[in-house]
Amino acid sequence: MTDLPVRKIIHIDMDAFYASVEQRDNPELKGKPVAVGGYHSRGVVAAASYEARKFGVHSAMSSAVAKIKCPELRFVNPRFDVYRSVSGQIRKIFLEYTDLVEPLSLDEAFLDVTVNKKDIQSATMIAGEIKKKIFEQTGLTASAGISINKFLAKVASDYQKPDGLFVIKPEDAESFVEKLPVEKFYGVGKVTSRKMRQMGIIKGLDLKRFDVQELIRKFGKIGSFYYDMARAIDTRPVEPERVRKSVGAERTFNADLFKMYEIQKELLVIEKILIERLMKTGFKGRTLTLKIKFDNFQQISRSKSYPAPVRHSMIHRISVELASGVNYANRGVRLLGLAVSNHPESGQSEQLTLDF
Repeated sequence: MTDLPVRKIIHIDMDAFYASVEQRDNPELKGKPVAVGGYHSRGVVAAASYEARKFGVHSAMSSAVAKIKCPELRFVNPRFDVYRSVSGQIRKIFLEYTDLVEPLSLDEAFLDVTVNKKDIQSATMIAGEIKKKIFEQTGLTASAGISINKFLAKVASDYQKPDGLFVIKPEDAESFVEKLPVEKFYGVGKVTSRKMRQMGIIKGLDLKRFDVQELIRKFGKIGSFYYDMARAIDTRPVEPERVRKSVGAERTFNADLFKMYEIQKELLVIEKILIERLMKTGFKGRTLTLKIKFDNFQQISRSKSYPAPVRHSMIHRISVELASGVNYANRGVRLLGLAVSNHPESGQSEQLTLDF
């Protein structure tokens, strides 16, 4: 690892946030498998309690499939006003320690506590205090990851869920990454991990054997980021003024799509992921955009805007309408993506010695 200034970064991730709020507020749901989301033909699970996850129920899964996996599953409609209110309580706790808070969604955030308001040397102690205060004030549990950068802190927060606290110390960072499966790396999805495995890249140590130019040739610009991560390097700052302008989802296909029914089938999968992300972030937008990349790598987009935010129930109809209006000219479709943008309120249409 290079001699970069060492930071103290915490990633806080609430445990099954929406479902946990529902179980907190309705004693009848405690200890029961719960899914937040609508139980109808196009219903999607936005969040699942840990009791439901034992049956294989997870976010972005269709409600029908979830019910088959867990017949005792209890569905509750989302209450975003409540989730936003609880998220605001949690945000106030973060701000007691640092103004460098970067929210990723209603239920998770990065904190840079390298220098903090309470002058506490141990980032682990800060994380423990935050977890305790969250439970005392909201009745909910959170998991915390602590390390020297955002990548490692986020990996660490998922290590001992629920109600976990895991630290990756500076001196252990590089060896930890060497043992880490590539699927756990930031920006590595199913398609990329499959490609990496075909190259013999199973863990961080395998990735570390490739030079930066080779990774760029294989994966594009993000290859340089993979090169750094394999060495436990992530220089991204915690950005408190981060403003979300859109929420999207996309898929790259192993085999090109040529038939409209294939395109519509894949759009359904992408729509479910998009709706889950919209529900997770609470984001609303008046524009839906379809992105298509053809087999010759030409890329086009089609959009449709409305006076009011696009409702989740509208997304399938609009996406099919946009896709049906494209001239494919016998070209295969390599990638499909959907994004919601145009928020109603936007104006648019010296090295530190760390005690971890």
